[in-house]
Amino acid sequence: MEAPHRAMTFVIHDPVSWKAMLLPMSEQLKWCILGLSVVLFILAMGLLLWQTIRFCTYTHTPQEPDSYLPLDTPPQGPQTQHSFIPNYKMEAPRWTLSPSASSAPPAEPGCSWENVEREAQGSLTFSLYHDHVQSQLVVTVLQASGLQPRAPNQRLHPFVGVRLLWAGPVEEGRSLQRVQGEWQSRVVKDSLSPSFGDQFIHTLEPEKELARHTVRLEVKDYDSFSREESLGEVRVPLGQLHMTSYPLELLKDLHTPQKDLVGEVLLSLRFLPTCQRLEVGLLKIRTLPPHTHTQKALHARVSVQCNQVQLHHQKSSYQRYTEVTIFNQVLPFSLPETDIHQCSIMLSVYHSLAGRKSTRRLIGQTSLGKGGAFEDQHWSLMMRSVRQPIAQWHQLLI
Repeated sequence: MEAPHRAMTFVIHDPVSWKAMLLPMSEQLKWCILGLSVVLFILAMGLLLWQTIRFCTYTHTPQEPDSYLPLDTPPQGPQTQHSFIPNYKMEAPRWTLSPSASSAPPAEPGCSWENVEREAQGSLTFSLYHDHVQSQLVVTVLQASGLQPRAPNQRLHPFVGVRLLWAGPVEEGRSLQRVQGEWQSRVVKDSLSPSFGDQFIHTLEPEKELARHTVRLEVKDYDSFSREESLGEVRVPLGQLHMTSYPLELLKDLHTPQKDLVGEVLLSLRFLPTCQRLEVGLLKIRTLPPHTHTQKALHARVSVQCNQVQLHHQKSSYQRYTEVTIFNQVLPFSLPETDIHQCSIMLSVYHSLAGRKSTRRLIGQTSLGKGGAFEDQHWSLMMRSVRQPIAQWHQLLI
């Protein structure tokens, strides 16, 4: 009988052991790597603990969506500027300023599109001094007291914005204002009665009358999101003061902030439902002429907000700053037809030195859409006259 076949098993031993595949490391290097890992772990746990503490201690104040946050959404789709053919329809005569016109302002940078007025509380101490020899006005912000936060347990970080306004001649029952100088004090963190001590000096031109100047001091709250909330303001017409050779210290109660009329802008609106596009035509901007002979440029920024969310923004071209600046440009915005009834527009006008965009400064703003009666009238006219531009004058406020 033949012997049965037996399965044969071959075992091949790897001459290279797993210990030989490890990288050669000294004991000192191993301890260094271990120490570095421990340090990184402790740092990560510290950051996590810090963020947890900030989240637990932060008090959120409900606000309306900001219309001018630094987080700008770029335009979607190919949207370019093109020259505007002035074939629009004027539906309303040129407006006149009513006494309540300055009490319904659009929002400033850092504020919501629809600003709800609140009663201001607190007072502000400051001093004014007019140097007749050098023709200089010295404004010193001393102290604010009795400030009240808008919400319970809200921390205030107040500062004071100072504007020197010059009133132009009265025309058609209203007088345009012009910002001669603008300054800002330092921010005092977590204080309801802050002390400032900031001093601002402005040289008055000899041909300008002191009685036409008004000093506006506005107390604002600054938060970590770079938003500014107005707490109240104080206005002092210099023509009503007896300016002596000594600083005049004043204590004034804060009042509800009011806006100043600085110009007017001619806008046209046209909605094209077929291509779902809104066209904002920037035609003319009328302001007081600049108070200096330095050549300046003027441009505008248009933002569109739908359902309280900012969608797009576009900038116009730069034009030479004159009393009447002509643009004749159209800024198109792609919008679905379902959102056109819930949209509003914010237009901000800036001036800057020619060739130096970093020197831009806000001149004024206007809003239209669902914000007020006049804006609603322009918006409703646009919706009733689709495919045809409707032009109206709007106030520029600051």
